[in-house]
Amino acid sequence: MAQINVNIRMDADIKKEAEQLFDSLGMNMTTAFNIFIRQSLRIGGIPFKIMSDEKGFYNKYNQERLKAAAERMNQGKYIVHDTIEEIND
Repeated sequence: MAQINVNIRMDADIKKEAEQLFDSLGMNMTTAFNIFIRQSLRIGGIPFKIMSDEKGFYNKYNQERLKAAAERMNQGKYIVHDTIEEIND
């Protein structure tokens, strides 16, 4: 298989973080990108969900729930559970 060089521009800090992550996984940036490309080709698309903040975790509904939970905590209106079973009971 013929090899070709691909140049990608990205923020220097992001690149450094990515290199550290991939190194901890036992690979370099080239291997990580090749995995991404091969998986994209295998499934015929981006191999993870892409969404705007408006539709994702930071949507208005979740922000309101988080604010309400923080307010209850600040008012001392919360219960501490030691185990997951206590929450389910």
